Amino acid sequence: PFIVQFGLYVSPVGFSSNVIPEQWRLLYSLNPMVGVIDGFRWCILGGESSIYWPGFALSLAIVAFLLWLGVSRFRKMEKTFADLI
Repeated sequence: PFIVQFGLYVSPVGFSSNVIPEQWRLLYSLNPMVGVIDGFRWCILGGESSIYWPGFALSLAIVAFLLWLGVSRFRKMEKTFADLI
């Protein structure tokens, strides 16, 4: 719960991602909500798209890895999961 709460504080809900210094942008982009919130902000407010592409690619790779990990773990456990419950 603490990590999720901390993640909400560093998500760009109340501020724009453009205020993050360039040296911290890649680390900041590890939060997968950064791309989602920036995308919604661009859709609603319009204007110029300011997607940080290296961070977007890194976030996409992390999400793909977690998806693969979750699916493989589910496939491994689904045979015995009903017996556990």
